[in-house]
Formats: sequence, structure tokens, C-alpha cells
Amino acid sequence: MVKISVTVNGTQHSADVEGRTLLVDFLRETLRLTGTHVGCDTSQCGACTVHLDGKSVKACTTLAVQVDGQDVDTIEGVAAEDGKLHPMQEAFREHHGLQCGFCTPGMVMSALSIVERNKDKTLTDGLIRAELEGNLCRCTGYQAIVKSIAAGAAAMGAKVAS
Repeated sequence: MVKISVTVNGTQHSADVEGRTLLVDFLRETLRLTGTHVGCDTSQCGACTVHLDGKSVKACTTLAVQVDGQDVDTIEGVAAEDGKLHPMQEAFREHHGLQCGFCTPGMVMSALSIVERNKDKTLTDGLIRAELEGNLCRCTGYQAIVKSIAAGAAAMGAKVAS
């Protein structure tokens, strides 16, 4: 067992974990933050996307011991403490960017990274689609997801092509 200390959604946590424990399992089983989903275990679908020190990572291929001393943000930490949805979450709701909802937490976390990584660019549908590589939705044709990300980015003050 290895003792780790990690800040998750602004709260410090310490735990003893096996060296082979995946971050997604630590979040879901130890911390009971079940918004981060396990979809493929191979880093292909993106349902497990979280932010590690502000950068998107796939929690299904990141070991919990690798995040010792770092900050992790999950979908549970995106909305305001009073429950008000983040503009990106609100855009997914308003523009029907979800169907079954399984991929949505990873999509939202990836969308937030897309906006951050491209803050000096104008977001186009093509750029958003290219940046979504690694996030799979098995229910939709992505049009509503792309529209949701564009709307969310605009609400966050990003430049978005019309």
C-alpha cells in the first residue's frame, strides 16, 4: 500500500492505495465520486476524463499514485456550490448535447479543456470536432454535442465562429 494525498475538487484527501489502483477506481470507490465513468478501460472513449492540475487526462489509464500531491477536478466540482450549473453544463442541457448521459461527464470535462487550450483562437465546428478526438458518444451524431460546446464556450467568453 502507498499513502497518497490529493486535492479533489478543492478538498484534500489522503488514503492508502495499492500501487496498481487506477485513478478512476480511486475516485469512484474510495471517494464515492461516481460522475467519472468507466467506459472502456483503454483510454479510447473519454468517459473517465478528469482534469489533473488543469489538464485533461483519462482516469482509466492514470494510476492513483501518479496524482499524489496534485489537484484533480471531476465533473462533481464543475457546478457552483449552490448547485447552479456551469455555463458548459447548462449549454449541454439547453442544446441537447446528451442522450443517455453516460459520456456527458467526460464530454463536459473535455469541452472545458478545449475552451482553455484554444482561448486565443476562434472555435469553429471543425476545431471542436478535431479536439473531441478521444471522446466517444454511442448515442448521437455529435452535432448537438458540438453545438453545446460552442454555446458553452460563448457563454464562457470564448470566441466562437457563427
